[in-house]
Amino acid sequence: MADPSPPHEVGPNPPPDGRGRPAVGVRGRSREAADGRRRGAAWAGTALAALLVLAVLTAPHQPARLTPGAFVRVPLEGLLVVALLLALPARARRPVAALAGASLGLLAVLKLADLGFLATLGRPFDLVLDWALLDDAFGFLTDSVGRAGAAGAVVATVLLLAALLLATTRSVLRLAPLLARHRTATRRTVAALVVVWLACAAFGVRVSPGVPVADAAATDLVGAHALQVRARLRDREVFAAQVGDDAFRDAPGERLLGALRGKDVVVAFVESYGRDAVQDPEYAPGVGAVLADGDRRLRAAGFASRSGYLTSPTTGGGSWLAHATLLSGMWVDNDQRHRSLLASDRLTLGGAFGRAGWRTVGVMPAATHPWPEGAFFGYQRFYDGRSLGYRGPKFGYAPMPDQYTLAAFERLERARADRAPVMAEIALVSSHSPWTKIPRLVDWAELGDGTVFHDASTGNPSSQPRTGYRRSVEYSLSTLVSYLETHGDDDLVLVFLGDHQPAPVVTGAGAGRDVPVTVVARDPAVLDRISGWGWDEGLRPGPRAPVWPMDAFRDRFLAAFSG
Repeated sequence: MADPSPPHEVGPNPPPDGRGRPAVGVRGRSREAADGRRRGAAWAGTALAALLVLAVLTAPHQPARLTPGAFVRVPLEGLLVVALLLALPARARRPVAALAGASLGLLAVLKLADLGFLATLGRPFDLVLDWALLDDAFGFLTDSVGRAGAAGAVVATVLLLAALLLATTRSVLRLAPLLARHRTATRRTVAALVVVWLACAAFGVRVSPGVPVADAAATDLVGAHALQVRARLRDREVFAAQVGDDAFRDAPGERLLGALRGKDVVVAFVESYGRDAVQDPEYAPGVGAVLADGDRRLRAAGFASRSGYLTSPTTGGGSWLAHATLLSGMWVDNDQRHRSLLASDRLTLGGAFGRAGWRTVGVMPAATHPWPEGAFFGYQRFYDGRSLGYRGPKFGYAPMPDQYTLAAFERLERARADRAPVMAEIALVSSHSPWTKIPRLVDWAELGDGTVFHDASTGNPSSQPRTGYRRSVEYSLSTLVSYLETHGDDDLVLVFLGDHQPAPVVTGAGAGRDVPVTVVARDPAVLDRISGWGWDEGLRPGPRAPVWPMDAFRDRFLAAFSG
């Protein structure tokens, strides 16, 4: 008789256990454990795929509605796609699932774009026009974090979007055969959810405010963007007709701006200086104190001022749109209109001053590339960042402090002997986001080439954008007041205004697009000409001050000061 196998060995037929069943060996247990892990991983992958699909379909595209309750929805589009996949033959199911997954990925990208644009610019992504802003976004990142950091952010964004498209496509491909294998249960589930959807729609059920449980938001979103594309394509012709309708187009120079003869006129745009800066309880005490102190100091220096509000065509960014709107008297709220305007012969405010005999200049310290648009705006001389002679440190996005910009303009233009009166558009950019490094006012006589600002700057101690925003606006307004005290005279007229409100991350949702506008002069005859405007006295407009659309300013200004 052969010797029995040792008890520790496992043969092809292991001995039964004590209850008469074959004993499970080490290899068998390992296979079962591995199979269990694979089944668990498969179920986890399927669950994640379902969650991703559901999240993309139900995720809001508005930042204010991005709450956990907003995801408690029954997406009608998802039910329709499931029903379609069940109805298709097996051969067609996979390509349709792949197409549905890719479409879902594109929907996710569109929602992310809307979220980003609404959070920063207060409006949804424009499928026709906003691709041009990618270059501006890269430039902003380069100025803020350097070229290497900007390039890294671009690469990371592209990889993230590609991974998202791949993930949604694979998710739908993973779910499609599972739904087909459990056809009966899937049909019953879809039928029950359709009943739930109809009931919730009938009774307006909502878990999160403004977000119905009976959801068809994906269809609404795609439809809204389709209408947006159609409107953009039609707007080109509408705007072209409006540009040619200009009451001042053929006005002779001797009939323009006669009430300002001999005056230097400065139009200064203060970056992100919006209505919230003077009315929001978080910002108004500090900014209001600066304006109140400025009123007192300017009155002591013989100046007076009037203030109101203008409604900007943009918010959070797109400063060039606000500049073009104010100077041209046209509502320029997108880059298509901006390009059409530049291709026209519209008379701008700078062009009117030039026609009437003023020397016209543009001062854009943040400009780093050639700016042929300056000729359209009527500027005989254009100063970019390189031509202002600054040798000091950068301040985040701002290449130089506002104080240096104004001092350079004074040195290069107003201090010249035997000159004609000058009209200047000046962009003051110290209050531009990200508000992380803010300059301090120094003695005007010590500015030199700007190296003094190596020791005259301060960071944002709280690292909070809202605090940084307030402090930067306070700096810009204090700089303007100090400039008038130091260099102002009887022949200087200053118009300063905000270009747009800051991003919604600073103002909150629904803040509006109004910006303060102020006219300051020492000659009382100047303010007498605008007494009919009804603007408030002082540097700070009150809550009931008149509000005009920004494109109304050119015509009203020309009418007030022209014969």
